[in-house]
Amino acid sequence: VQLQASGGGLVQAGGSLRLSCAASGRTFSNQAMGWFRQAPGKEREFVAAINRNGRITSYADSVKGRFTISRDNAKNTVTLQMNSLKSEDTAVYSCAANSRAILSATYNRAEEYNYWGQGTLVTVSS
Repeated sequence: VQLQASGGGLVQAGGSLRLSCAASGRTFSNQAMGWFRQAPGKEREFVAAINRNGRITSYADSVKGRFTISRDNAKNTVTLQMNSLKSEDTAVYSCAANSRAILSATYNRAEEYNYWGQGTLVTVSS
C-alpha cells in the first residue's frame, strides 16, 4: 500500500485545515485507516481512526469535537477535517493503513498499522 498525505500548511489559531491521504496498491476498503501526529521533540501520538467501511470512528481526547475523520472508498482517500485549530496541534501529520483489519474495528496504536505515508506539516500560529 502506498499512502500520500497532503493538505498541510500554515494556519492561524482558530482556523481550519483539511488533510487528505490517497491510497493505492491494495483494495482500499480492506484497510482500516488512521492519522497520527508528531510534534517537535515529542513522541508520535494517535489522532483519529476509521474502520474499513467508514461507519466507526475514534478520536484522541485532545481533538474530539474539533477534528473529523472520513473516507471515500470509491476514491481511495481518507480525510481529516481539522477545525478550531490550536497552537498545540502543530505537528507532522501522517496517515497509516492496517491491511489486517477486521470490518468493525478502529485501531489507536501505531504498532497496529503496517503501512505509513510520509507526513504533512501543519503549523498553527497563535
